[in-house]
Amino acid sequence: MNKAITDGLVLTPPPFANGLDVWSRGDGTPGTATYNGYATAAYVPGDIDFAGCLEILKTETTQTLRYMGQTPVLPGCYLRIRARVKAISGALPTVRIAAYAAQSDGSPVAGVTTVGTETTLTGYGEIVEITAIVGTGIRTGVDMAWGDTAVYGHFGLDLTGPDGGVIRIDDIEIDDVTSVFLRKMMDWVDVKDFGAIADGTTDNTTAFEAADAAAQLTGSSVLVSEGIYALADNVAFESDVRFQGTVTMPVDKHLGLRQNFELDSYIDAFGDELLGFKKAFQALIKFSDHEGLDMRGRSISVDSPIDMQACVPDVTTWANRRVIRNGLFDVVDDASWAVTNATSQATYATGNPTRLTNVANVANIEIGSLVTGSGVGREVYVTEKNVGAQTLELSQPLYDAAGTQSFTFTRYQYILDFSGFESFSRFNLADIEFKCDGIASGIMLSKAGLIWHIRDCYINKPRRRGITSIGTACQGLLIDRCQFLSNEQAELAQNRNTIGFNVNANDAKIRDCRAVRFGHWAVMNGSGHIIQGNHCFQGDDVNGGARQAGLVMTQQNGRQVITGNYIDNCFIEWTNEHDAEPDFGSELSFGSMSITGNNFTSLNSASWLSFIVIKPYGADHFINGLTVTDNTFKATGGNIDRVDKLDSSIATLDLTRTRNVNWSSNTFHQVDQWTASPATLQFTQSTAASTWVCDFSDWMPFGGEARNATSVVPVGPLRNGANVIQHVSAYSDPEQGSTGGEIHLIWPSSVSGKVNVTARMDNPF
Repeated sequence: MNKAITDGLVLTPPPFANGLDVWSRGDGTPGTATYNGYATAAYVPGDIDFAGCLEILKTETTQTLRYMGQTPVLPGCYLRIRARVKAISGALPTVRIAAYAAQSDGSPVAGVTTVGTETTLTGYGEIVEITAIVGTGIRTGVDMAWGDTAVYGHFGLDLTGPDGGVIRIDDIEIDDVTSVFLRKMMDWVDVKDFGAIADGTTDNTTAFEAADAAAQLTGSSVLVSEGIYALADNVAFESDVRFQGTVTMPVDKHLGLRQNFELDSYIDAFGDELLGFKKAFQALIKFSDHEGLDMRGRSISVDSPIDMQACVPDVTTWANRRVIRNGLFDVVDDASWAVTNATSQATYATGNPTRLTNVANVANIEIGSLVTGSGVGREVYVTEKNVGAQTLELSQPLYDAAGTQSFTFTRYQYILDFSGFESFSRFNLADIEFKCDGIASGIMLSKAGLIWHIRDCYINKPRRRGITSIGTACQGLLIDRCQFLSNEQAELAQNRNTIGFNVNANDAKIRDCRAVRFGHWAVMNGSGHIIQGNHCFQGDDVNGGARQAGLVMTQQNGRQVITGNYIDNCFIEWTNEHDAEPDFGSELSFGSMSITGNNFTSLNSASWLSFIVIKPYGADHFINGLTVTDNTFKATGGNIDRVDKLDSSIATLDLTRTRNVNWSSNTFHQVDQWTASPATLQFTQSTAASTWVCDFSDWMPFGGEARNATSVVPVGPLRNGANVIQHVSAYSDPEQGSTGGEIHLIWPSSVSGKVNVTARMDNPF
């Protein structure tokens, strides 16, 4: 820093040759006497050493010389006052730099040093340079520290010691020496001081490393000053770094900022938000110093999908905990977000349930494409392709696609696309908004992995998908306190196509989220899932409108718990559509499902809405292990028929094999037909009969049979045809009637009366 250069300040007083009327014999303030015409002082033009100079005969105890001009004293600047003198004759005096420290009103600054170190002349004709440094701060090497109240000074020198000597003084110089103090004033080193060249092409790797090493020795930071610096290799700073300039480096080289690892630093380093994010993610994976990348609340404009694996081209697998947190991805419309489609003929065989063979034009099909076609369930994706073998690997089996047919492969574009990683585990996204704006989808997970955690995030208006798993990276997936906001909110429920998220593997935990108006919020295969405390709202504004499933569970025996959710204007659909052989064989059938403590609500829905739907995709399945308890089922704006439904559009259930169903302690509001198992109903037989028909058909969930009567309790006396009380008991004959929904009570003689009968749709043992 040099204010004379950068700001054009005039610091050095005019030469003596210009006249002595600006050189004071006092303190330099206006009105003091000058050396102009003074009897014992004169300008000497021809001195052999000084050319022009001032000659003074010392006649006063302290002979003062001050420039009457106001030399500015600026905060952070340090001035050096320098004078060369020599004794000509007479007594040898003592010489020192001296000054007057002035406040803004011209009054002196009290209590500050105004003189420098004294030098006694020892011989005649010997040139002696005397100097002093003045500044606002107290630093080593500063002779006169004036603080922040000094605004300017009158500078010159003093002659002390014996009188009678003749002294010649060369022109006084004042210059800015702030740069001398910079290393101590500023706790940084500049990469340019270590040979860095900011031309955008020269490799500065060595210079950057040298600057970092020097900064470590002094505890300083590194300044990358203005310019563009090329780096040909990896650079890892141990010191804090500040970027005024920017850097460029190959895609496969990384920049480590160990002391200031956050997104702002990388944006400053690379001069671009998106590139800065990519390089920051690269460093997050390449260095073990930090568990997370803090976006520091930054909003990043994203004009194309971010291929996360391409950011770290030498890494295909990862299994250490890492976090990206606290930011926003704001999608900018661009052609790169276009959805791509390919249609190819391929062959499917149930012996290889996740493979397509003889795939035409396989090279044109992208990894991560959604597969659709006859006999293909929902949310089936391409995980791998082998161009030479003409095969594709799929995320799920196909339920009815054996043979050769045409399939469509649709590739959506995602803000964060991790599909290039073979395996990526223990990754966290926290406090991030994905502002898709109907242009992009949100997040695509890697092909494989474990324990992804997405928490406190907003998936805002995804084009088609919020979070997509194309393989098994969803194993142990955690989604907590996230908001899923559809881009199809103005569409009728039945016309929506957007999926909030899907799961292919086991043990997902979906908790305390909110989802608004998707086609389906979740399509979940796998087992061991817990879905708890969420609010899924899928309605529209049409009176008597159709509704779609909010939760689609595609594992028929999955040990799944759905509890404490607000399931609003949608329903739970339970299928086995991801089964290559969906007919029942030796596997477990529909079971291990617990639906407890949920609030099911419909508003202005069609009367045929049911909140729990089972849809078998193959024959001969049955229910073995289902708990539906402590739920509230409520319809407003019109009744609904019932809360349960067996969708037999593809296949039906074998209701004669139902086992272990507990459908109880639920409450029903504006539901025409309640359901329960066990169900307790009261039957009245007005005329004496030996066989009483107790019809439970409408009360058994999913139209199940009344397979067992667990209790028969008369209410009041039983009487024969003569109105005489009979002390008799009956045995039950279940599974009667055209649908098997009747329990027949067989009495030893004809009786009339009233009984409470409890029946179950299952065999509980």
